[in-house]
Amino acid sequence: MRLLTYCIPGDDTPRPGALLAGDRVADLTALASAAGVRLPPDLLGLVAGGEPVLAAVRELLTGATAEGPAVRPIAEVSLRAPLRPGKIVGVGLNYVEHVAESHRTLDTERELPDRPVLFSKPSTAVTGPGQPVLHNAELTKQLDWECELAVVIGTPAFRVAEADALRHVFGYSIVNDISARDQRRSGQWFFSKGQDSYAPFGPVVVTADEIPDPQRLDLSLRVNGELRQDSNTRHMLFGIARLIADISSGVTLEPGDVIATGSPSGVGAGMVPPQFLRPGDLVEATIEGIGTLANPVVDAR
Repeated sequence: MRLLTYCIPGDDTPRPGALLAGDRVADLTALASAAGVRLPPDLLGLVAGGEPVLAAVRELLTGATAEGPAVRPIAEVSLRAPLRPGKIVGVGLNYVEHVAESHRTLDTERELPDRPVLFSKPSTAVTGPGQPVLHNAELTKQLDWECELAVVIGTPAFRVAEADALRHVFGYSIVNDISARDQRRSGQWFFSKGQDSYAPFGPVVVTADEIPDPQRLDLSLRVNGELRQDSNTRHMLFGIARLIADISSGVTLEPGDVIATGSPSGVGAGMVPPQFLRPGDLVEATIEGIGTLANPVVDAR
């Protein structure tokens, strides 16, 4: 299933939905009401509800028709971030070529890390598809992009073995790990990566059963239509199962938490000369089997 959150014209109330064939959105709340079924009111609740809730959603969608009253074209709705995670765990330096690129341009270590490099983004950094990335020139002149596969946790994970880690995954999405390169502070990345709007997330969450091998997905990023990043998740230094095992060794991962699994090479800081996002730009992150997350950059001064 391809699950999302959206609003309709004249009503800013977020609604949980599912993307059907033909780019049509099914209103899960309306479908449940018509069928006399109780569902959580938002996508985070659906994730936390586990398999019984997912089974109910699948049953509702089986009976949904493309022209039913609870279905409308995606062009008639406004997508929002699928959910607001309790926490976002970022992974740095997780593609070999990006390690070399970062050493050359961002003064990071030359050697490949022997354990995942972790940092956090606050949930207030999350913004949705089509929503603006805020460019405040008083805070940064080096606003950068990073297309990353997002892992959405489905069941609590603490001290999880690598062999069991993928059982805790609800699904996959896209995060654009926006970074103010000139706001790193004594090597700390929180303010560089955690400002409001620095975690575009979406456009959908694809349930894990529809992505049998998340380590074989093409990913790319364009700025104003020009290709900047082009890689595949098979090039991760630490795969998803290893990341979950490592993080959960000391931090409980909860339903709805998101792991942003790292960026391939091709960031703006690594270009010659460096190039960074400016107001008026459009940045589009694409991952195979999930879709494209597009966000405009706006002047926030």
